[in-house]
Amino acid sequence: MSLFRSLSLTLIAATSMFTATVDAASVWKVTSGENSLFIGGTIHILAPEDYPLPNEYNIAYQKASTLVFETDMAALKSAAFQQKMLGMMTYTDGRSLEDDLSANSYAKLEAHLSERGIPIAQMAAMKPSLISITLSVIELQGLGFTSEGVDQFYADKASQESKAIKWLETPDEQLGFLANMGGNDNDALIDYTLRDITKMPAIIADMRTSWREGDMQKMAEISIVPFKADYGQIYQDLLVTRNANWMPQIEDMLKTAEVEFIMVGAMHLAGEDSVLTQLKTQGYSIEKL
Repeated sequence: MSLFRSLSLTLIAATSMFTATVDAASVWKVTSGENSLFIGGTIHILAPEDYPLPNEYNIAYQKASTLVFETDMAALKSAAFQQKMLGMMTYTDGRSLEDDLSANSYAKLEAHLSERGIPIAQMAAMKPSLISITLSVIELQGLGFTSEGVDQFYADKASQESKAIKWLETPDEQLGFLANMGGNDNDALIDYTLRDITKMPAIIADMRTSWREGDMQKMAEISIVPFKADYGQIYQDLLVTRNANWMPQIEDMLKTAEVEFIMVGAMHLAGEDSVLTQLKTQGYSIEKL
């Protein structure tokens, strides 16, 4: 991924270092008796070369009467939401970034920014959560990721074609998760972000391949396993808690004849705590398109 990412590993799954044709994609059909829905793993930032998207997304889109996103995509673009985000993720009480980081973490961040020609003073008003997001986006843009993601593409398409749109969490709920990620351990969040960024060029091709092929085992090995081991609280906040919150809503959808196409960040579909794993555990039939 999430609004911006399920930390940067979700975003980097979108790399476009090559555009090989594959036999599958991160789209599944979930069935309960005569009722069914589709779930697709999304990437929130893409490169131009990632389009057109795998056809499986379009198949699910055409068969669904309703699209379900993590949150209200249109609301995220509003000036009111952007203002609220800045209010929650920047300092407004006279404090600054230096007050919330240890001297060691602050020095690491300053060195990282200096290498990219960015004075740390430019980010002094940002809280660590916004720093984390901003650094990841800067890095991805430097790697060529300048296009809208899967979710935004289909949100716009659904809006233009007057297809019903729903979401699993409100923008305020999602903002709350992002603003508070890492809990009180700001040093751990900055450390995770800086380490994550250094891995991007090396693992970006594998991440992209696992997304395009719908290989959730590979995605879990690359991203979920180290994420959970090294930064358990952030993993819990951004993935486990939200997956658990979504499950009752998804199960309710499977009780009706309406066909939904649910689109969530790809990391929400990988690993032992994923939405797909929980659905399998509950006995639903799952088939990859």
